[in-house]
Amino acid sequence: MNEPRYPYVHVDVSSDDAEIVASRLFELGALGLEERDQTTLARSGGDAAVTLVASFPDEATAAEAHRELAEEYPSRIEHVVGDGWRDGWRAYWKPMRVGERLVVVPSWERYEPLERDIVLALDPGQAFGTGTHETTQLLLGELERRVEPGVEVLDVGCGSGILAIAALKLGAARATALDNDPLAVEATRENAERNGVAAQLTASDVSVERLEAQFALVVANIEARVLVPLAAAIAGRVAAGGSLFLSGLLATDVDAVRAAYPAFRELARPERGDWRALVLAAPREG
Repeated sequence: MNEPRYPYVHVDVSSDDAEIVASRLFELGALGLEERDQTTLARSGGDAAVTLVASFPDEATAAEAHRELAEEYPSRIEHVVGDGWRDGWRAYWKPMRVGERLVVVPSWERYEPLERDIVLALDPGQAFGTGTHETTQLLLGELERRVEPGVEVLDVGCGSGILAIAALKLGAARATALDNDPLAVEATRENAERNGVAAQLTASDVSVERLEAQFALVVANIEARVLVPLAAAIAGRVAAGGSLFLSGLLATDVDAVRAAYPAFRELARPERGDWRALVLAAPREG
């Protein structure tokens, strides 16, 4: 029996271009991304400062991404054969503190929490959301600072469910988690069970445009190319006087996303490296 082959696009870039090209790879359909340089176990290729290695769902999508980027950067398609690679990354993902109290712990790792720690035990499966990316860390920090006890939360593009689960463990009453990827919905449900909050969380692939309920807190860690066209739908899900946390934004995108939510008041614009988040407040009735 032939073993499966998985396409990966390798792009050699400068350090200055790494974040921008990484964002473009996701826009072109990448499922995940590894960044290699001279400090990582797998080194960057040739003379490049950074090599971005992006996984794609199929050959056609990988080929299209390669064609578009090869006009500007050295790019190539390589394949991984077989399924043994799927769990290799687990050896390098360790418990990580985010903020003062939240600690993200891989479900297969042992961790002895400190007295005030709030532990998020996660296995993302094939979904985005391990807590290692700056965009996720930005929103976890804001959740730790701003979640009010008893609020109901909506997580748009939930990935592994890390943000919805964090909100619940910080005192939210209920959470609704949406993602158009069935694997993400399943990962969210499994992680909610793992963290003892399954009874408080509903995960589904219902689109935000079809949702009718409103929430005191809405979080969305997606991308500018999604947050702008979905602005009306997302804004409509925030209750009067409620909060909206947006992330997944490069510094070059944040002003365009901010302009797409003109009725909201800006409370904060946290940043990590080249990434930004927006903390917004909905207008109150009357």
